[in-house]
Formats: sequence, structure tokens, C-alpha cells
Amino acid sequence: MAKQKGILKLKGTMGDVTYYRTADGYMAREKGGIEKSRIMNDPAFKRTRENGQEFGTAGKGGQLIRKSQRVLLRQVGDNRVIGRLVQQLMRIIKSDSINERGMRTIQDGDMSPLQGFEFNQKGKLTTVFFTGFTPTFDRPSGSYDVDIAEFVPNEAIDAPRGTTHIQLSAGVSTLDFGARKFEEGHILSPIIPYDNQTQAAFTLSSTVPAASTFPVIGVVGVSFFQEVNGQMYPLRNGVFNALSIVTVDQP
Repeated sequence: MAKQKGILKLKGTMGDVTYYRTADGYMAREKGGIEKSRIMNDPAFKRTRENGQEFGTAGKGGQLIRKSQRVLLRQVGDNRVIGRLVQQLMRIIKSDSINERGMRTIQDGDMSPLQGFEFNQKGKLTTVFFTGFTPTFDRPSGSYDVDIAEFVPNEAIDAPRGTTHIQLSAGVSTLDFGARKFEEGHILSPIIPYDNQTQAAFTLSSTVPAASTFPVIGVVGVSFFQEVNGQMYPLRNGVFNALSIVTVDQP
């Protein structure tokens, strides 16, 4: 892989060289490799096909998770979250001890490593929000409660420069990886001044269908705002907003 240099940036294929754009800039690579038909049919590439199928499973699973939290993810900026999430899901797929290689799934693996996954590396919940909170999911009723302890905003939250207000959020979703469907609920707190006034304890509550038979994840987030002439604007378009998976519940 080579990095393109110069004023003119190319995209596409010229001769035996393919030019493309990535998060790290414009790249170039030489065409080549094994024909797809051989990979798909040659017994020598059975392991390759199995790995490819499981990678596809991880990709679709990551897409489902992101879709299920799309409302809260709109406030979060991280252009590497897709790759990081797929990488974590591949580890989970490999923990599946029920299905054969190539057919292993996310839901049959140990999903607990997803707990603590940060959707934004530039704004991690663990380094932003220091006050106590307790998430509780009740599968029979489908209720998800996040109890926020009393806190002082400018002591409990490490906000980026320019912040005048903050907002807390919580969300929960059931994940049917087989059918690629989900049910979700989410809630936002009122927008809170970022000052030294004590905020009373409160609970963020949301729900999903009762007695679900699918895996469930719950998230908690913090968003930062700047007030200008009485209007609230997301600070730097959400670059430093935090959103993390804090609950993983498998049936």
C-alpha cells in the first residue's frame, strides 16, 4: 500500500494500480490476487470462505447495533467506530462453542466483552463522566433504568473548552441478529447548565418489549453544548460527545 502525494488526488483504477481514499488519506495499491471464483470454490480456500462468512456476520451485526442506537449516535463523532465494533464482534463470534466454524454467530457467543465499548474514542464515557450511575435492565417488563446520583456538573463531568451546558442520555435495544431487526427505546435528560450547582439525583428510564428472547444492550451518553444568544448548539458537532455500552444482557 502506498500513499498518494502531490496536489492531484486520484480515485479509481488506472492500469494495474487502484487509487482510493481512506480515513488516513489517499492511497494506491497494485491490482492482483487470486480470482474470486477460485476462492469461492477451491477446497484449499475453505478456511478463507469460513473467515469471510464470519467477518460478514460481524459486519452485519455491527450495522444492526449502530442502527439500534442511531438516534443517540447522531450526536457522536468517530469515523473509526465501524472497524472497532467489527473487531470486537469477531472476538465474540469466535467464542461461540455451539456452531461450526463459518457458521458461528454473535448471539451464541459470549457478548459480555461488548460492555464498556466506547462509540467515540475522542470522548470516552469513562474519562468524561465521573459521578455514580447504576443501570438496571428488567427483562420480564422490558424496563431499563439508569439511576444518576446527585452531582455537581463542573466537578463530575470533564467537559471540553467552550461548554456551557450538558445533557445525559440513555438507550436500550433488543437485537435479533438472525433477522437483522431491533426494538429500541431512548431518553434524554433536560439540558443542564455546566456550572457548580448541585443537580439532584434522577433516573433515565426507557423500555423495549417485555420478555424479549433476544440479546439486549444498554447505553449511557453525555453530550456537550454551547449557548449562543439563547440557542443551544452541539459543541464542535459532537466531536467530544460520549456514548458507551454499559449493559449487556443475554437470555
